[in-house]
Formats: sequence, structure tokens, C-alpha cells
Amino acid sequence: MGAQIRVYRQKIASTSSMKKIFKAMELIATSRIGKARSRARAASPYADAITRAVSAVASQNDIDHVLTTKVENPTRAAVLILTSDRGLAGAYSTNVLKRGEALTKRLREDGKEIRPYLYGRKAQAFYDFREREYDQVWTGNTDAPEVERAQEIGRTLVDRFLQPTEEGGVDELYLVYTEFQSMVKQEPVVRRLLPLAFVEQDADAKHEPTPLYDFEPAAEEVLDALLPRYIESKIFAAMLEASASELAARQRAMKSAADNADDLIKKYTLLRNNARQAEITQELSELIAGADALAAS
Repeated sequence: MGAQIRVYRQKIASTSSMKKIFKAMELIATSRIGKARSRARAASPYADAITRAVSAVASQNDIDHVLTTKVENPTRAAVLILTSDRGLAGAYSTNVLKRGEALTKRLREDGKEIRPYLYGRKAQAFYDFREREYDQVWTGNTDAPEVERAQEIGRTLVDRFLQPTEEGGVDELYLVYTEFQSMVKQEPVVRRLLPLAFVEQDADAKHEPTPLYDFEPAAEEVLDALLPRYIESKIFAAMLEASASELAARQRAMKSAADNADDLIKKYTLLRNNARQAEITQELSELIAGADALAAS
């Protein structure tokens, strides 16, 4: 009986230690969510402005540019999937990977070859475990992304898009990430970045007439300069949205884990008390039995 009590004491001690870790991680995630959301909001005006600029150039009818012209029969697509480096964030990475799998399946049904690009160790582990190939992976600071990393990813994908298909280039570029909607809701989404003809327009501007512009230098040269920055801004904005989503998911998961640890501690405490009560009752029974035996003798 004493051994059973020691087991419950050990379980209570280990669960209490885990609860402290969960609470610490919850507090860290909570303290960083505000900064992550502020960074995402701060990046939005630049991304919107460069989107309008690129759309204005691309809307001219006489422009024939590789980044705005839809390939007649696309055969290969690049898919960039944004996940996290660390776990303990509930189903955050799992949900975005499922969304990427659904996109991959749909594109393959359309006869397209998929070239995956991964961001985050969770995506890398997912592909490595299934022995799947991917073109490139980036890891580090998924919960606090850096603009230099977004620029590196953007350059890599634009170069791959500009490369001829017969030399390994791609015809389309997709982005899969988690969009932050609220503290309790983060939604995995798919965005098609290239060709530009597939980029969504602002809802408020879709019914307005498109003005005509004269460009100096030529519109094609303007697109050459703007489009890489456009892709980088879109990727960085998605990384910021994903980081806020990751922190919110981790805060929620750690709170749930701490609450579950509380329940386990209460359960083990009750079992330990029951074991102690049973041990005391047994000892009293033995003492009474011994006293009765002495009295009878």
C-alpha cells in the first residue's frame, strides 16, 4: 500500500512540473501575440499599395509579360507551405498541411506536377517521414519571421517561375498558410500568386473603371522591378499572419494542457488520499485484531 502512495506522489509531482511548463509557455505566447498582430497590421498597407501598383500596370491591355500571362496548358506548379518550427500548438501545423495536401491532390488531378517548397520544421518532418521530395526548405523563427527570409524565399520562387518549364521551371505559384482571424479562429488558406491574372482584386475597386496610364520606362520594365517586391511582400505578410496564428494556437493549446494537468493532479490527489485512508484502516484493523488476540490470551 505504501508503494502505491509513493507512485501517486510521483505522478502528482511530475504533473505539477509539467503544469508549470505549460503555464510558462502560455504566458510567453500570450505576451508575444500582441506584437505579432501589430507586425501583421503594419505590413498590410505596404502589401496593399504594391498590389494596387502591380495591378495598375498589369491591367494595361498591350502588356505581354511572363509574370502576367497565363500559360495555355500549365504542367508544373510550385507550392509554398508555411508551418511552424515547434510543436505544442495544437493542430496548427496539421491543419495547414492538410490544406496543402488537398491543394496538391487537386492540382495533380488537373495533370500538373507539384514542386513543394517548405517553411518550418513541421513541414520538413512531414515530408521526410513520408520520404517525399521537396525542392527547398527554410527553418527558424517561424513565430517571429524576418523580412530577409521572405526576400530570400521570394527570389527563389520568382527565379523558378522565370525559368523555362523544360529546364525545371514552374507555370504557377501557390501559397498555403494560416490566416489569423481572431484569437479563437485561425483558418488555413490557399493563395495563387502567379500568374498575376489570378491575383484577387480589392472588393471595393472591382466595379470601378480601370484608368489608363503611360509608363516611363516601359510597363514591362516596371513589372520587372515591381513583381519581385510584390511576391516578397505577399510572402512576408503571410508569414506574419502565420506567426500570429501559431502563437494564438500555442496559447490556446497550453491553456488546455494546464487545465488538464489540474484535473490530473486532483485525480491523483484523490487516489493518493484513498490509498492512505485504506492503509490507515488496515493498520487500525491489525492493531484491533492484535489487541483482541492479547486480551483473549
